[in-house]
Amino acid sequence: MKNLITNLFLVLIAYPSFSQQAANNSSPAKLTDGISVASLKEERINEDKINALAEEIGKNTYPNIHSLLISRHNRLVYEHYWPGEDQRWGNPTGVIPHDRDSLHDIRSISKSIVSACIGIAIQQGKIKSVDQKVFSFFPAFSAQDTGMKSALTIRHLLTMSSGLVWNEDVPYDNPENSEIKMIQSSDPVGYVLSQPMDAPPGQVWKYNGGTTQLLAAIIERTTGKPIDEFAREYLFKPLGITTFTWFRYPGADIPAAASGLRLRSRDLLKFGLLYSNKGVWKDKQIVPAQWVKESFQPQVKRSGGAYGYQFWIWDDTVNNKPIQVVNCVGNGDQRIIFDKENDLVVVITAGNYNKWNIRKNSAAVMRDYIIPAMEK
Repeated sequence: MKNLITNLFLVLIAYPSFSQQAANNSSPAKLTDGISVASLKEERINEDKINALAEEIGKNTYPNIHSLLISRHNRLVYEHYWPGEDQRWGNPTGVIPHDRDSLHDIRSISKSIVSACIGIAIQQGKIKSVDQKVFSFFPAFSAQDTGMKSALTIRHLLTMSSGLVWNEDVPYDNPENSEIKMIQSSDPVGYVLSQPMDAPPGQVWKYNGGTTQLLAAIIERTTGKPIDEFAREYLFKPLGITTFTWFRYPGADIPAAASGLRLRSRDLLKFGLLYSNKGVWKDKQIVPAQWVKESFQPQVKRSGGAYGYQFWIWDDTVNNKPIQVVNCVGNGDQRIIFDKENDLVVVITAGNYNKWNIRKNSAAVMRDYIIPAMEK
């Protein structure tokens, strides 16, 4: 009991109430990480609405949110962290006192990172184009290069329109889930390539983490670097991201490209700002501008919107006005949200893993408070 009381006391010290923080900080901390900061007022965001949102998060109306960062016009104007139950790639950790130095599971936001690396590899000339045939990179699997599979290209992998049989519609604790089968396989890449087809490539959108693993394998085969090393050298290092973890498959010892990355919230924001600025960070072109444009464009239609190059495109309504936002999305309600109309980049991390029916989720945070708080 004594230890429990001590730990609770430490959490309360580390995380003062929102009203205390608001009184002491008019803008987020200015660090040496390259992120510019400003106050909500300076960027014409209604402070009362954001304060009210923070209070609702603190009351768990929007459950188990761990961080919220809001950037407008390339300046971070709001940054807050909350303690909450968390996981490390499926393994519960209990209540964690999150802060700006905390690494957090970003789950399928990893897919958007892999997409950026494909764009960089194409810029480097390591990959010819998105229309290169997938099996040209995997000669050992030439027996699979037949029928509809022969038409499979990198573009189909990026847009999750491969036509491969795949089931991520069942929960991730269900052994029939295809991603779980891939994770447990001694050869994840071979497992994906050996799946049968149920549609011609390019015709049907179906969520498929296996296609992201193939993208990572293509990067390794063309550059000689596994995805974690390639991302470190050509994406993270230019962004000043020095701390990250990328979980590896237990039976294959390769990075879990679709879901295994852990990053800090401010580093997620850097990635968001990079894409918001057409691939430029600190006057340096890191990701090709054309790649960013294509990534955000609707490449394949799906229910509720469209899908780009491992980015979600959502149609929504706020105050009876239709809006379109681009998202990076990860299990547990991890989000990077791009609202071009309001020049917003919002980062949200949370611990709601495998909970798909939460109404007050990250999208609701945007819909209920953040977008209504914009003052022109």
